[in-house]
Amino acid sequence: MKLGKCARLLLALTPFLAGCGDFWQAPSGSSSSGSTTTTLSSGYFYVINEKTSQIVAYDINSGALNQIGAYTLAAAPTALAVAPGGGYLYVGTIAGIYLYDIGSGGALKIGNNGGVVSSDPASALQVDTSGSWLVDAFQGTSGSGVQVDAIPITSTGTYTGGTVGTQQYSVTTTTIYQLAISSDDQNVFVAAGQGGTLVIPFTSGNTNPLASTATVIAVTNSGGSALSVAVDPSLRLFYIGETLASGGTTGGLRVFNYSSLGEISGSPIASGGLAPNAILPISSGDYVYVGNGTGASSSGNVTGFSITSSGSAYTLAQSSTVSAGIQPCGLAEDSNANFVLAVSEGGSPDLEAYIFDTTTAGQLDSVLTSTTGTDPTQAIGVAAVAP
Repeated sequence: MKLGKCARLLLALTPFLAGCGDFWQAPSGSSSSGSTTTTLSSGYFYVINEKTSQIVAYDINSGALNQIGAYTLAAAPTALAVAPGGGYLYVGTIAGIYLYDIGSGGALKIGNNGGVVSSDPASALQVDTSGSWLVDAFQGTSGSGVQVDAIPITSTGTYTGGTVGTQQYSVTTTTIYQLAISSDDQNVFVAAGQGGTLVIPFTSGNTNPLASTATVIAVTNSGGSALSVAVDPSLRLFYIGETLASGGTTGGLRVFNYSSLGEISGSPIASGGLAPNAILPISSGDYVYVGNGTGASSSGNVTGFSITSSGSAYTLAQSSTVSAGIQPCGLAEDSNANFVLAVSEGGSPDLEAYIFDTTTAGQLDSVLTSTTGTDPTQAIGVAAVAP
């Protein structure tokens, strides 16, 4: 599962909307082809929309976008994550974290008897690869710093009733944007705005799997913010997207060796825009893509970087750029590894699907665009089962 979030996202409390989590609405919105056509199909994927407090379920069948259903939440969403294996979906809201069972055809049904799995107001969340822990992050109770909770869950996604592992980390000037767990379940990474990026050792077999202390990777520029974080599926590298990281003027992709936590030569690399809101290392390991905002009312982009290695040394080079919506804030690769999916907070439409160009390696081609649910703006996250 890959998942991203908008750079500006710090949700203000909003009134609860009427309705329940598994209320189904007739498919709405519109879709159209991008500049290229395809007959490829995808697995199921899910988008959350802040303005309408909805989850919208989709798949792509032979090149056509299919809205499976739209589901109204009891409160504004903040984050989402598909559990390993694709059997259930967690959605963070300002009122807590809800569980949805993913049924036949990708449809959602509210789980845990409709109650929250946790009352945490999660700004970011993920499930570890063992499916034993739901890990979320939010602002600490003191009003600063980062609180990270590890909630023990069952094979069906519900809270076990056991001890919740919790730690608070003292980081100044904190805004929590994203969280990633490495595929070996040994580290949790949290992008915490001007507070930098936390690297938290994680031991799934412990009663509290979270280490009491974290390594903090400070931002490159004192005025910058860490907006996004991702880990290479093969555990070669991990990435941080920061504002002002490239020359102190534009966004940068920072690249680190996973094993040593050391930043590679040539990093940071200009990410392709002002705000690197989302990072997607694809399953093949050949490319990493960055969703960049370029301004409050300007179209953003998705910029691709090729990855080459010589022994233990890695080099990244920009390979392609494709247009996206205003402030692209979430990227995911579908389970068939056919599509890169992007959602954008601003502009209409707010969902775009790309395929990999068949002649130019690493290039993305836009094939589908759509509004999400009943509103064409403020899609803030997308999640899919990992390829």
